[in-house]
Amino acid sequence: MFQDWKELTELTRGKPITVERVKLRESSIAIEGHFELPPLAQISMEDQVFVAAFVKTHGSIKEMEKLFGVSYPTVKGRLNRISEALGFGVPSGAPSSESRMEILARLERGEISAEDAANELKKI
Repeated sequence: MFQDWKELTELTRGKPITVERVKLRESSIAIEGHFELPPLAQISMEDQVFVAAFVKTHGSIKEMEKLFGVSYPTVKGRLNRISEALGFGVPSGAPSSESRMEILARLERGEISAEDAANELKKI
């Protein structure tokens, strides 16, 4: 099933598609019409894997950093890009207190230096 979904995602290359017929496997019931794919099915396979990993880690950016071998800003940047692709937008203007809190928490855990924390805080 996963392979079929991956092939479909690669075949469409991110272009919008419409499903016209849905059939239940356990019965002969079929529904015809025009159905759009859910938003998560409309993003790239790599982004779907990223979202699944984010859910699996219960939204822990620290765990995502370990899992993907990337930095905090990389995880946040990708989450912002995916959020925008899903139509949620990316917060603009005033920095979110969550971002500041996460930077300070990373500083407290010794994951980043005071200088790095200061530089990241200036960016938001």
